[in-house]
Amino acid sequence: MVKRPFWLQRIEDAWRETPIAWLCGVRRCGKTTLAESLGADRIVYVNCDLPTVEDMVRDPQVFFRSCAKPVVVFDEIHQLRDPARVLKIGADGFSSKLKILATGSSTLAASKKFRDTLTGRKRLVHLTPVLWDELPAFGVPLPLRLYHGGLPPALLAAAKLPAFYREWMDSFFARDIQRLFGFRDMNRFNALFEYVLRQSGGQLEVTNTATAIGITRPTVESHLRALEITHALTLVRPFHGGGQNEIVKQPKVYAFDTGFVSFARGWDPLRSDDLGPLWEHLVLEHVQAHCPDTPVRYWRDKQGREVDFVLARRRDEVDAIECKWNPDAFDRSALQVFRSYYPKGRNYLITPSGDPAYQKRYGDLDIRICTPSELQP
Repeated sequence: MVKRPFWLQRIEDAWRETPIAWLCGVRRCGKTTLAESLGADRIVYVNCDLPTVEDMVRDPQVFFRSCAKPVVVFDEIHQLRDPARVLKIGADGFSSKLKILATGSSTLAASKKFRDTLTGRKRLVHLTPVLWDELPAFGVPLPLRLYHGGLPPALLAAAKLPAFYREWMDSFFARDIQRLFGFRDMNRFNALFEYVLRQSGGQLEVTNTATAIGITRPTVESHLRALEITHALTLVRPFHGGGQNEIVKQPKVYAFDTGFVSFARGWDPLRSDDLGPLWEHLVLEHVQAHCPDTPVRYWRDKQGREVDFVLARRRDEVDAIECKWNPDAFDRSALQVFRSYYPKGRNYLITPSGDPAYQKRYGDLDIRICTPSELQP
C-alpha cells in the first residue's frame, strides 16, 4: 500500500473542524485504500455496497453505540436508502466518541437521498488522481503519469490497456451517473463525455457542443452538470474585472485525468507536443488539491491572449500561473497585457524542470520559475 500522507493529513484537518470528513473523488482514484490506510486498529469499516449493511444501520444509535474503535468509515455511503439520517445521528449524538469518514464519487447535493446536506457537520476532501509530489512514493516517472493517468490501478499497470479506460467509463455511468441522476441513455452520455475528453483544456460552448454530437442543449447542460458534480470534469471560468476586451462568460473544460484525455485523443504513444497540454492538467490538479478554498480561474482577451490560471488571493491582488513543459517556449506577451489590468500579485511559470526554483525577469515582469511544489498557498 502506497502511503499518501498529504491526503491523510487533509482528513485529520477536516476532523478538527467537524465530526464528518466527506471524501469524494472519481471511481478508482483510491478512496477505499486511503480510508483503509488509517489503520485497522483504528477504524470500523462499513462497505455500503453490501445489502446487509442496510439492516446493520437501521437503528443508527444502536450501531454507533456498538462501535469500539474511534473512526467509522462508510464506503460508498450513497448506496444506503437514507445516508443523511445515518450521518446526522452520528455527528449529533456521538461526536465526542467517534469521527466519521464517508466516501462517495460526488458531493452530497448530487443525490435526492441527501435532503439534509449536513451543513456545519462535514468538511469536503476532494481526492484527485495521483499528484505531482506523490510520484516519488508511487515510483513512476512524470511522462508515464501523463500517459497512463493518475488512477492508481492504471498508473501502476505494466502497460496502458484500452480496456481499462472503456470499462471505467461504463462502470462510471452505471454506478454513479445512472444511480445518482437517473440518466438512461449511456450511449448519449458517453458521446458527450468522450467529446469533453477530446476538448479538454480548451473553451467549451454548449450550443456548439450540442450541435457537434447531435443532442439538445438542455441535455448537454444537465450532463455537464453531472460530470462536474462527480468530479469527472472541472469548468474553469474566466477571470475578469470589467475590462471591455476580456472574455467574461465562456469556461474552459478540463477532464479529471490525463490518461483518459490521451486515450480519447488517440495519443498512443505520446509525442513531445502532447506533453504540454497534459502538464497543464497536472498543474490544475495540484492547485485544486493544495488550494481547495481558492477558486481557479483563467484569463483571456478577445485578441486570444491567455493566462492559464489565475488565483484571486485577496482584494486587488491576483496570482498568475503559466504552465510550460519547456520554459524556453514561454512568451510573456499575454501575461504582460494581463498585468497592465491587474498589476498586483505573484507570477509563476510552472515547469517540471523548475527545481530548484528561481526568479527571472522578463522585461518589467518578475516571474518565479518552479515546479508545482513551489507554489505558495
